[in-house]
Formats: sequence, structure tokens, C-alpha cells
Amino acid sequence: MESEPLTLVLAGKSTADIELATSLASNNSLKLTDHSNLLLRLHTDDTPSFDVRRYFDSLSTTRFGRFLLYSSRLPSTHDVVSQNFNEIPLGAVCVADVQFKGRGRSTNLWESPEGCLMFSYTLQMEDGRIVPLVQYVASLAFTEAIKDICEKNGLPQLEVKIKWPNDLYLNGLKVGGILCTSTYKSKKFNISVGIGVNVDNRRPTTCLNERLQELTSSGFQLRREDILSCFFEKFETFFDVLITQGFHPMEELYYQTWLHSGQRVIIQDTCDGQTLDSVVTIQGLTSSGYLMALGDDGQLCELHPDGNRYSVLYTKEYFTFSVVIVSIVTELLLQFSYL
Repeated sequence: MESEPLTLVLAGKSTADIELATSLASNNSLKLTDHSNLLLRLHTDDTPSFDVRRYFDSLSTTRFGRFLLYSSRLPSTHDVVSQNFNEIPLGAVCVADVQFKGRGRSTNLWESPEGCLMFSYTLQMEDGRIVPLVQYVASLAFTEAIKDICEKNGLPQLEVKIKWPNDLYLNGLKVGGILCTSTYKSKKFNISVGIGVNVDNRRPTTCLNERLQELTSSGFQLRREDILSCFFEKFETFFDVLITQGFHPMEELYYQTWLHSGQRVIIQDTCDGQTLDSVVTIQGLTSSGYLMALGDDGQLCELHPDGNRYSVLYTKEYFTFSVVIVSIVTELLLQFSYL
């Protein structure tokens, strides 16, 4: 029995983008490997939950976000862009109201409720050394977009923070996350960036508009269309800096936004059946994008994420990391917890 079709609305800001959307829709050219039945159609004005016209009217980028794929319901926006990378233009974005097979780290799948801003977009890079830094640029672009919207509308700042490597936090609770995947072909990295942020849904943690209502009685509501267009304006600027100058010009702003500066961390190493604890202090990022920490003994080490497993014990979070002692080749698999 054939599955019920999932409608995917195609739209573009420029004449060339609209012509491409017309061609893709007429040929029904986009597919998903899970054999979901995609029904492609051109945008009209009947997308009440996401105002496409409002989004494009506020978008001023030259590359990112100018070609839009929108659906009220999809398995995963990330799958749409990554599995159709060569069929859609670079910088194209896919937005969904609901995802029922959303992508997370370590191949995690999850369902997302209405009220989230969920989108994925594409880009291409040649320098593999800075590919891991794209997730930091995306994180920073999102936090700066929220700051910009609040400032322009005379609202109190929401103080969205970055939890390394790819989570967004608000008032101590996770409010969003970022996923970057890439493939290498013809000397170029084809990268898909996926972002999901709670805008209106108060469950399972909190959302941007709930916090805004706590801070002001103005009744102003953040809209997904405005957040998305502002995000792409910030990302396009930061991405150009990354390509031409590296991440260094953005480091100070990143450190002002993340949660880890000066954070004391317990590293637990098991040796001969015994657990040995040592304390390190987060210093910042290494040139390759990992955490750089300084031990009380003056030894520098580099912390690598190893999946996203954690358990809560006496309000402390325990995460698994690979730790590389600087100037020593051998990696040790360690655990650390926030103090």
C-alpha cells in the first residue's frame, strides 16, 4: 500500500529560483531514500502556518535561504536537503512544521512538535580544516539573530547561550540544537546544516516566546519567518569571515556567548581498576575546534566529544570524552563532569 504523499512547497526569491522551483515541481524531481511519497508543488499563498512571502520580504542575503522548500510535515528536513544535494541550489533551505524522524547526534531520531523552528540548508567548502567549525558559526549566527530581533523591537534580551559543541540553552534549559553532516566529492565538502529551536512549544523544556512573556508584558511574539531570515543574514556574514579569515575574528564573540569560559571540569581516568580524578579548567577552543583545558598541574589537554551519552547524578552531568594530552600522541578515553 502506497504511503500518503507528503506535500513539499517550493518557492524562490529571485526569478531564476522560481524557474528552478517550477522545473523541479513539474518533474517531481526530489526523492527520499525511505521511499516517502513526496508531492511537489509551487508556492501560492495557502501556507498559513509559515508565511513564505513575509520570509522572503525580510531576507536580504545573496546566497543563503533564497530557495525554500516547505512542508507542514516531513520525516526530516535534513534528509530532504542531504539526499537531494545535487538537485537543489547551494544555500537552499528546507523548513517543516513537524518532523517525525528528526536527526540528532549519534544517529538519534526524534519527533518534534508544532511550534519549533526546524530547518536544514546546504553549503559547500573546500578547506577541510575549517569544516568542523561550521557548527560554531551556525550557533553564533543564531544567538546573534535573536539578539538583533530583540534589539530592533525594543525587547529585553533573551540571552540564548551556546553549550559546546552544538546545543542552544535559554535560562538554564536546552532550547535547541544543531547538526552538521558532510560528504566529500570532487575535492569539495558537501555540507548539510540542520537546526531545531523551540519558538512556541513550551514542552519538553521551554521556548523563546515563553521566556519573552516572562520578561515583558508587551505581547510581542517572535515569528519563525523573522528568525529564519535574520539567521541567514548573520550566517552569510560569519561564513564569509570563516572562509577568508578563519574562526579567529569571531572567537571573542563566541566566548561571550558560550557557557564554558573558566569552567572547572573533573576528568576521571580508570587505570588498573582504579578511578583517578584530576581537575582542569576550560580555556577555550583549539584551532581544530575542540575544547582546550588546563590542568592544575599546568598540563594542557584537548577534549573531544565522544557521542552524546550522559546521566544525571546529584545534579551533575557526566559526559564521555576523548582527551588528548597536548604533545602526546596517545588518546585516553576519559569521563568528565561539570563541577
